[in-house]
Amino acid sequence: MKILGIETSCDETACAVVEDGTSVLSSIVATQIPFHEKYKGVVPEIASRKHIEWILPVVREALEKANLTLDDIDGIGVTNRPGLMGSLLVGFTFAKTLSWILDKPYIAVNHMLAHIYAAHLERKIDYPYLGLMVSGGHFILCKVLNFDSITVLGTTIDDAPGEAFDKVSKFYNFGYPGGPAIERLARLGDARAAHFTMPHLHKDGHEYDVSYSGLKTAVIHQLDQFWNPEYEKNDKNIAAAFQKKAVDILLRPIKKALTDTGLTTLVAGGGVAANSYLREKLCALKNVTCIFPSLTYCTDNAAMVAGLAWHYLKEHRTSDFSTTVTHRIEGFSKKGRQ
Repeated sequence: MKILGIETSCDETACAVVEDGTSVLSSIVATQIPFHEKYKGVVPEIASRKHIEWILPVVREALEKANLTLDDIDGIGVTNRPGLMGSLLVGFTFAKTLSWILDKPYIAVNHMLAHIYAAHLERKIDYPYLGLMVSGGHFILCKVLNFDSITVLGTTIDDAPGEAFDKVSKFYNFGYPGGPAIERLARLGDARAAHFTMPHLHKDGHEYDVSYSGLKTAVIHQLDQFWNPEYEKNDKNIAAAFQKKAVDILLRPIKKALTDTGLTTLVAGGGVAANSYLREKLCALKNVTCIFPSLTYCTDNAAMVAGLAWHYLKEHRTSDFSTTVTHRIEGFSKKGRQ
């Protein structure tokens, strides 16, 4: 079965065609970075308007690259949560309209589950495993039982990892997007230039959670308190010290979850999973198989949406026209079932 995937949850207009859940026939992503760069962050109004402008040509390009027409499509997968409401509505309305006109089923897809599924596009992965979803807006550490079933172990109690990267980068004018900008600078700096403290999250059921508000505040407003005077205070050293502590904060709950669950496979997804330093540290974990999507499937894309939607359609689990979009994650109760 061939699935047409549509993804417009934030600032990428994406469409893909995926056959049988893993064979990517085409994957087109139109990025809006140049339009948001001068604001050093995503402007929701601009994002939704660009989706309206680009959605039709992007879908056409995906079909042309796959050498298919809409008649060849068996179903449509589309992101309906979480994300920016205006952006989500563009892709979701487009998909529902196609479904109605073509009389073909559509599947509303959770963006978080799609990111966790992304690595499955390129290799077979057995369940269960420990799933790590890290992006600009979210952090989820979970036991993945199946394509649609996860047990959430940890989340963020404030800022998400990627959000912290973006805010620090914006304050110091490192560049946009913040994640890649800080990673580039950090390669040239020395992480020993500052010694930021770890958040205290080992009590009251927060042992798998993360917090970035403290680190963000320390780097932006309290840098002198944590700076090593033996090092020059420059952009490269600030970036390196921040990136190291940001990754250390992630590694602590990951290590504990691997020990507590007994799982030996870790699958990562989301934009922050493209960070080479994070990948290096995760791959250094002993007796653990770490699996990452290709860089193109870490950031928002429609191939992961189409691939996941295929599994739902295979089980005849489709969405009806009363389904809508939401900016909330929904269904991800901690230590619960999706």
